[in-house]
Amino acid sequence: MVLGPAGAVCAAAWVDGLTELALAHTAPVQTAEGAAAWTPRVFTSHQDATVVELSELIIPRTETAGARAAHVNRFIDTVLEDAPEEERESFLRGLAWMDRRSRELHGADFIAAPAEARVALLTAVNSRDDADAADREGVEFFEAIKRLTVTGYYTSEVGMREELEDDGTLYFSGVEGCTHAEHGA
Repeated sequence: MVLGPAGAVCAAAWVDGLTELALAHTAPVQTAEGAAAWTPRVFTSHQDATVVELSELIIPRTETAGARAAHVNRFIDTVLEDAPEEERESFLRGLAWMDRRSRELHGADFIAAPAEARVALLTAVNSRDDADAADREGVEFFEAIKRLTVTGYYTSEVGMREELEDDGTLYFSGVEGCTHAEHGA
């Protein structure tokens, strides 16, 4: 759905596995109280901040809200919590690779590097064909986080309402159930 047949053929099995799991999830509805009380279940605070920055670079705030406003990091954390350990660990190794590669190239973790350095690193890992041998490890990770970001964003209330201009017919926060008296609603 996200990348079509060509993306599915070229991706590593763990990337495809996380994508399938993400497509089975829906983004959690966040109330103001819930948003303030949220803590990651899988990510450390540094990993969470890195995922927030990566996802915002993938879907930035423009005339509409970006991935940060849609709490895509929370969606990804939930998907990883439910993922098989091998897929979760592959994602976390890729996340660590981003910091390691950023330190090699720019002397700072990904989120501490200058904006142009972050974009340059993502540009390098965005293309499987043109990736430098040192960047190949990051290519799979970037494929995974792009897919999870897109899925999380477009299944969130923010993504549905702002980007897809949903009037509430696509996005729903709950199921009312049958309202016929004879069915014991």
